[in-house]
Amino acid sequence: MHRTRSSGFTLVEMLVVVVIIGIVSAGIILSANLAGGRDRELTKEGDRLLALMQYAREQAELQTRDYGILFRDDGYEFLTYDVRRQLWREVFEDDALRDRNLPAGLGIKLSVEARPVVLTKPKDEKDKSPQVIIFANGDLTTFEATVERDGDEHGHDITISQDKSGQVVEKSTVEEQENKT
Repeated sequence: MHRTRSSGFTLVEMLVVVVIIGIVSAGIILSANLAGGRDRELTKEGDRLLALMQYAREQAELQTRDYGILFRDDGYEFLTYDVRRQLWREVFEDDALRDRNLPAGLGIKLSVEARPVVLTKPKDEKDKSPQVIIFANGDLTTFEATVERDGDEHGHDITISQDKSGQVVEKSTVEEQENKT
């Protein structure tokens, strides 16, 4: 008996094609993310700052006490006003609001009341005063904090500020550029 071979692809040939398509797709996706300027570390830090600011605002209202944010060029720290000692101090009761350093290569620019602020490190504990205050009623100092990558020629950054309704919002220059195209 002579068997006739049916024409078509073998299972191995089909698997090879699927693997090749997967590799090409992964390469395209990775190159699109890199070329599109997506910076996961930058996005993560911007999202973290936004979430912490919203959390601190809720805590200020719940505890009816003032909080503040002391920005440095390499990070930020949440403070609370100690009425008894009449000074700003770190928030040691809540680990979520601890001192945060940005990863290497990232920095912060700050403007308060539409004026740029030169960010420096405090000399000591008594020198700590926040540039942005979150009042016990939930109001905030008018500010704009921008997390950016050092030496980024594309100008991709994440900016945290208030919108017209007083909500803390995040804007990304990558998203703005994508929306324009």
